[in-house]
Amino acid sequence: MLTQYVPIMILLGLVTAFVIAALLISNLVGRKRLNAEKNSAYECGMEAVGNARVRISIHYYLVAVLFILFDVEALFLVLWASTAKSLTASGHGILIFLEVVAFVAVLALTLGYVWRKGGLEWDR
Repeated sequence: MLTQYVPIMILLGLVTAFVIAALLISNLVGRKRLNAEKNSAYECGMEAVGNARVRISIHYYLVAVLFILFDVEALFLVLWASTAKSLTASGHGILIFLEVVAFVAVLALTLGYVWRKGGLEWDR
């Protein structure tokens, strides 16, 4: 039973050995020219100015969560579209299509509600 996993364990061991060897060799051979520019924090090409603990409006996070929610739901639609041909061949095509229409209708109603309540305006 465990003999089936021997090639995977060998590959895992080789990969781990390679990573450790690459890190050790780069640490031993690489140049260590430290200066203020290399030691400074880097983010998005902008210089770090001010305090890192800036208060951000909760609306920014709400928009981010809504984006993730609608993005995942769009993924469900892509998955449905990729299997639609095989689903219609099974004879349940109309039923599945009506379920997807109901799903999109709920999405549209939800988006309309969030838009009307101002949930997409994170800069207020």
